[in-house]
Amino acid sequence: MIALAAAVPSAAQSSTITSAGLAVGVGLLAVEHVRWWRGGGGGAKGVPGAAAAGSARDPKVLIPFWFGITVGTLMVACPAGLLGSMAGLFRWGGNGIGGLVMSTMTGHQAHAIAKASAPGLGDGGALVVTAMVVSLWLLRKVPPKATKGKWWKGVFTGTLITIGTGTFALIGNIVVPGANSLGDWALHGLVHGTLL
Repeated sequence: MIALAAAVPSAAQSSTITSAGLAVGVGLLAVEHVRWWRGGGGGAKGVPGAAAAGSARDPKVLIPFWFGITVGTLMVACPAGLLGSMAGLFRWGGNGIGGLVMSTMTGHQAHAIAKASAPGLGDGGALVVTAMVVSLWLLRKVPPKATKGKWWKGVFTGTLITIGTGTFALIGNIVVPGANSLGDWALHGLVHGTLL
């Protein structure tokens, strides 16, 4: 019998992002935007002259990736549960992959740079995340395969770059309070009848 316990990160490992894990997240973020800028991000493939007309840099192409980053950020903000555990697993994987590449290529060891990260998810935010998970599950077969791939890449990136300080903290400080506010508004408007 094979023990799977070794593959599951501990709580300390899952909430920590290392310099190597951050490097993986930044690399994924950069690659997706460079592909989009150069026209390989999924614009109008097969249409003659589409790239010349500027549709190759259509910002709509980045929506699945950035929606994935948003979902990854909300996963990191979950204090527990399946989404919080998945975020920990993604961080553990990013830290491990990045650490292997960093130590092999540079000879340096990764060091922890942040624990946990995004602001906490409140009751309203939990409502929004739950509605989003149900919607995504019910619509899972609708998006094409390429869109799903960009979305998953965004989720992985979001769990790695949502750190507690600096420029990347802006992502968590916009997404999570926004979800909390939207959920609070929905609770008051839909349950108590005060839409404004």
